[in-house]
Amino acid sequence: MIIPVRCFTCGKVIGNKYESYMQMLIDKKRPQEAMDHLGLKRYCCRRMVLTHVNLIDKLLAYHTFVRKEETKINQIGVIGDKTAKPAAVE
Repeated sequence: MIIPVRCFTCGKVIGNKYESYMQMLIDKKRPQEAMDHLGLKRYCCRRMVLTHVNLIDKLLAYHTFVRKEETKINQIGVIGDKTAKPAAVE
């Protein structure tokens, strides 16, 4: 998903280093060199960056507007040919 802001083990801020790390990998640096350059010395912090899987782009591919349309229909009280009980409006 989204890289955590801090290392789960030691609490060091690592969220701001991920984009730089990925850019260094694109520029043909080895992961060890990139992490050393970014100041990630502890193996717990290295683990957080190295094992992160960026899924946010895949999740954004799902259309959330479909759910919003379904919610609007449910609030009106009509679903297809059936009449449903309208949702409580606060």
